[in-house]
Amino acid sequence: MDKKFAIFDMDGTLIDSMPYWYHLAEEYLKQKGVPEVSVEFNQQLQAMTLSEAAVFCVEKFGWSETPEQIFADMMQMMQQHYAQDILPKKQVEQYLNELKEKGVRMCVATATAEPLMKLCLQRLGLLERFEFCLSCETLHTTKRRPDIYHTAAERFGAQPCEIAVYEDALYAVETAKKAGFYLVGVQDEMELPLWDKIREIADETVCFE
Repeated sequence: MDKKFAIFDMDGTLIDSMPYWYHLAEEYLKQKGVPEVSVEFNQQLQAMTLSEAAVFCVEKFGWSETPEQIFADMMQMMQQHYAQDILPKKQVEQYLNELKEKGVRMCVATATAEPLMKLCLQRLGLLERFEFCLSCETLHTTKRRPDIYHTAAERFGAQPCEIAVYEDALYAVETAKKAGFYLVGVQDEMELPLWDKIREIADETVCFE
């Protein structure tokens, strides 16, 4: 990667958190007395912000709780994982150090809520590597739109073609690539069934496992 700017996704890219997100529905619904959830439900949830997931749960299950209450419950559940359980991807720290030594300016752009993002990255000693952090929650958007990438580009004062975007999820890979960014596909175990499609789209790929 020879770009001077880099935008890193967090979950599934920098940190090995996707198994926790994948099982969040199962974990949360068991807490609510629902024993099983479908694969489709989990897949839909993974592409959502926490706010969207809360609304989705209310609509799907007809719960009396407000989306705000469900959001708070999910936040608390994931906060514990981010604070205690989630680890960085192997080789990530070394990779970031190498980019920093080359003078690459880096930021994080994630669908995860900002407090959780900073809590986890700070605990893992990674936060200081990044110039700034952006969250889809704060920007009221998703990675099905390029808003968060364009916001990062504006902060850098650079054009999309000058910036490498590191993503592990196919839908985010497609969004960033269509927006004109240099795309680095990051291999993650949870996205392996879609890895061939990601490789076709990406300008280059990396594996931090």
